[in-house]
Amino acid sequence: MHAIEPFYLWRDFYIASEDVASPFYGRDYSEFTFTDQIYNFYIHPQWDSIGSPTMFIKMLYVDYDEAFAVIEMIGEWNDAIENDIMTLKRDIIEPIMEHGINKFILIGENILNFHYSDDCYYEEWFDEVEDGWIALVNFHEHVIKEFEKIHLDSYFVMGGELEEEDWRTMQPFDFYVKISDYVQKRLS
Repeated sequence: MHAIEPFYLWRDFYIASEDVASPFYGRDYSEFTFTDQIYNFYIHPQWDSIGSPTMFIKMLYVDYDEAFAVIEMIGEWNDAIENDIMTLKRDIIEPIMEHGINKFILIGENILNFHYSDDCYYEEWFDEVEDGWIALVNFHEHVIKEFEKIHLDSYFVMGGELEEEDWRTMQPFDFYVKISDYVQKRLS
């Protein structure tokens, strides 16, 4: 897992540690010191801790004018033991929502498992985005099935074309437009 690096080619457009509205503002990163682990596996030092021992993220891009954020994730999304959704919502999502962000693209190709508890924080997040949305991109099929099992698909736009997105070949705004257009079709 230490070789799985968060996507870095959008750094010319956005760096969370340089964004004063980001929860990661001012953070220093090491390229050589591996300190964070998911279970017994070290992860690349560019991932950001959200306070969960099993899930880390990287805010790849935030556009305050268009009100969207792209967040890449790694690890195990564990609501049953760690209540990861509460930590993610309170410590990462809410601070950027205070700056007008209401559209979220979560990239989950490195989310290995999902363990659910209840849907309270998902419902709260969904209600608070109002005219926005939360889209899940490239999550594994078994993770999507776990989301569907407890009906979290009523809070997220997921599945279909969102599971085969070659997003790394796009510029951040073009990626957002493509996902937004797909979401609007799904919601119509």
